[in-house]
Amino acid sequence: MDDKNNVNRPYDAFFHPPERRSGLNGESGGERRAAADGGAGALNGTAGAGGGMPAASVGPADAAGGTAAKPVCYYSYGPFRPGGADRESAGAEPSIRSEAAAADRIEPGTAVRPVAAVRTWTVRERRRGSWRAPVAAFLAGVVLTGSLMFASDYLNLFTGSNQTMAQSPSSGGDAASAASSGGSVAGASAGGMVSNAIDTVRPNNIAKIVELSSPAVVKIETFVKTRSRSGGNSLFDDPFFRQFFGDPYRIPTDDEGSPQLRPSGLGSGFFFDKDGYILTNQHVVGGADKITVTVIGYDEPFEAELLGSSYDLDLAVLKIKGDKDFPTLPLGDSDAINVGEWVVAIGNPNGFDHTVTVGVLSAKERPITIQDTEGTRQYQHLLQTDASINPGNSGGPLINLAGEVIGINTAVSTTAQGIGFAIPTSTILGVLDTLKENKQIPQPFIGATLADISEQAANQLGLDNTKGSIVVNILYNSPAYKADLRQYDVIVGMDGKTYDTKEDLIKAIQNKKVGEQAVLDVIRGGRRIQITVEIGDKNEFNVQ
Repeated sequence: MDDKNNVNRPYDAFFHPPERRSGLNGESGGERRAAADGGAGALNGTAGAGGGMPAASVGPADAAGGTAAKPVCYYSYGPFRPGGADRESAGAEPSIRSEAAAADRIEPGTAVRPVAAVRTWTVRERRRGSWRAPVAAFLAGVVLTGSLMFASDYLNLFTGSNQTMAQSPSSGGDAASAASSGGSVAGASAGGMVSNAIDTVRPNNIAKIVELSSPAVVKIETFVKTRSRSGGNSLFDDPFFRQFFGDPYRIPTDDEGSPQLRPSGLGSGFFFDKDGYILTNQHVVGGADKITVTVIGYDEPFEAELLGSSYDLDLAVLKIKGDKDFPTLPLGDSDAINVGEWVVAIGNPNGFDHTVTVGVLSAKERPITIQDTEGTRQYQHLLQTDASINPGNSGGPLINLAGEVIGINTAVSTTAQGIGFAIPTSTILGVLDTLKENKQIPQPFIGATLADISEQAANQLGLDNTKGSIVVNILYNSPAYKADLRQYDVIVGMDGKTYDTKEDLIKAIQNKKVGEQAVLDVIRGGRRIQITVEIGDKNEFNVQ
């Protein structure tokens, strides 16, 4: 390879073709061979002086044989440098190479530099750990976690004090206050506590709720009187003899005309007062001539007295007399429960005593309409649940996870499954004292029959829209009659608030108390006027 400093030029020439070797840098082939021979001789002479070089180390010419010497070629491992820069003389280079070769030779008897000892490396394996440490750490974690769970449950850190059955029944309202005065609440009298530890799947205190609540739930049976026709004389029952004596003819008997009682209904109820006051549905006891109540712990049923009842609210209060206090259930706040929370229903469906079903609160503020033999019941503000409710559950309690009654099981959809309804305690608490005192529940009204406005009626009356309620009829001597409210008047509001439908207006009137004043916004003959009316009691007019 090329060298700019011309140090290796004689040897670089080896890599050129023969015809170019003699002409490099102006040197002749003879000069280069002479220089090469001189170098070889020098190497040979150096070898001879040493006396220890092998024959193969002799230069390219053998003096004994006289054969032509083959030039010795040295290879350069330096980088390739193109170009033909001036180099040093060819004669100097072989001497440099010879001196270097001589320096590398080891003369006999010369002490050789000791070779450094080879250090042996040893790989040290990692010491295996003991199994005792992980096991001890795991056991310590278990003990610590268990201790924290026990402490949180014992101190009631997560559920709060409002989740126990030992709370005062007065939290349910005035009626519950009456029940708590000197009385025992079911479960509290037994010293039990209903705890509902956090469970993301299902509540874990259902069994405790049932255990503490069941003694206060009763079975109600009703009977009606019937007159039975005397029988047992086949002669006069024969059609041949009846053609002589006639169909109405019967042989008189000693028990002629004596009434007999036959079962007419079955339902549920619960004690809300220790003195034997029971709350149930009106349709359970309505029209009954005799009512019996079966209580857990007593061998014989009690005969109950019907106190107050309300057809519109479907509520009734019964009273039985006992020799000791009866267990009671507290009335809770139905407005405080949320949709999706767990509820428990206890009752006597189809005569199966104290059947327990569990579900969730499906919805609130449900209105339904039910036809029966006495008329049409318009239910408002009902609670909907998927806890199974069947015939015989009516009047039984719907209980939350705190053991409080939030509703009375009332109706079930016959065309679907898992759709039951209960009257909320928000409706019960306001009238319970009235029912308990055997008084009629006031029913606020104004004595006007209302209807929604149709498009045709709006055009005839010259109205811009169909918002409001049109007066269809006025009850004689009613509050509306006395206030000079007239037929075809359009009521669009009351007390400064607008009501677009008759349902909204009727609900607003029913929320008022009997004797209060209400200012009606009325459109009459295209003019807007105000009429003041006093809220009356529907019971005084004997109308449905």
